[in-house]
Amino acid sequence: MEKVKILISGASGKMGHAVAAAIAGREDCTVSAGVDIRTEPYGDFPIFRSFSELKEKPDVIIDFSDPAILDDLLEYCLVNGVPAVLATTGYQEAQIAAIWKASASIPVFFSFNMSLGINLLVQLAKKAASVLGGQFDIEIVEKHHNQKIDAPSGTALMLADAINESLDNTCHYVYDRHSKRQKREKTEIGLHAIRGGTIVGEHDIIFAGHDEVITLSHSAASKEVFAVGAVNAAVFLAKQQPGMYDMRALMTD
Repeated sequence: MEKVKILISGASGKMGHAVAAAIAGREDCTVSAGVDIRTEPYGDFPIFRSFSELKEKPDVIIDFSDPAILDDLLEYCLVNGVPAVLATTGYQEAQIAAIWKASASIPVFFSFNMSLGINLLVQLAKKAASVLGGQFDIEIVEKHHNQKIDAPSGTALMLADAINESLDNTCHYVYDRHSKRQKREKTEIGLHAIRGGTIVGEHDIIFAGHDEVITLSHSAASKEVFAVGAVNAAVFLAKQQPGMYDMRALMTD
């Protein structure tokens, strides 16, 4: 079986290292190269400062880097017909629109969270919202390490969007209550961000009703769960036609 050649964008970061480690334990894929502004060697593959310096075209790219490099990444993928697994968070609306546009020409796997457990949580949250909606207040609390820049997390927004979709998009999001001197509205979904220590990632969805509370939770103990999910997505995506894919496609493959 020919191995899928994977390029790691953000290869010198913590997630890049985790992805390389996840690939090293597999027989169906290999790291062909990395791209990062820091080019110190890691593993047995070369790291380049930009996509224009690449010597070999990969079968697929996994990106755990920074939203700032999206334009260069998409340009390389579109010119060379390379599928992309986009796992970076913090994209602006215009960047997300560019990702969707690119998916018309190349296979794109786009998810705010590569954990299988989180994506199962999404489905459970949608089911709970369809049963409890209108009777229970909904709050989402996310916790991450003190180095995370964006807030709320992309995963928290993904959960909120899934719940809102189940409720016919009738809800609005409230991110902070310190300036609101009024009672909570029934159509609110509250989102709360906590940053501290080395918390990898925790998400709680609270359905608070009359005299009862239901909480759906997910906790990641290490970055490995996201790396493994991204590698699974890359191997899957290398065989796909142009289009937009997410964890739901992988879960049903």
